Amino acid sequence: MALVPQVWTLAQRRVVLAIIVALLAYLAIEYRLNPKQVSDPQPPEGSRFNELADRLDPNTADAAALAAIPQLGEKKAEQIVEYREDFVHSHPGQPAFTDPRDLLKIKGIGVSTMNNMEPYLVFPARSPATQRSK
Repeated sequence: MALVPQVWTLAQRRVVLAIIVALLAYLAIEYRLNPKQVSDPQPPEGSRFNELADRLDPNTADAAALAAIPQLGEKKAEQIVEYREDFVHSHPGQPAFTDPRDLLKIKGIGVSTMNNMEPYLVFPARSPATQRSK
C-alpha cells in the first residue's frame, strides 16, 4: 500500500494551531473586558426617552407645527386639523385624539405613518410613561 503524502508538515500544523489558540485567547479577553448584556425585560422608557421634551398634542397643534413632524407633510397636517375641527364641532368637550390609533380615521394615514408620528405626539388620555410602552 502506498503512503499518501501529508499536505501539512508537523511544523505547519503547529503554527496553525498556535494562531488559532492566540485568536481564541484574544477573543476571550475581548469578551471578558467588554461584555454586552441586554436587560430582560426591557425598561419601560428608553435611555433617550426624555430627549423629546417638546411633543405635540394633535388636539391643539396647528397645521404648521404638525407639518414639522418628519415624513408627515403639509397636506396630511391640514387633514388632521380639519378632522379635529369637524370632530370637536360634532362632539363638544371631547378631544378628537386620545390614542395614536385615532389618527387612522384620517384618510391617507395608515399604520406606518401613525407609527412614525407617535414619538412626536402626546395624547391627553395617556401619561408619558405609558405612551412609550405600547
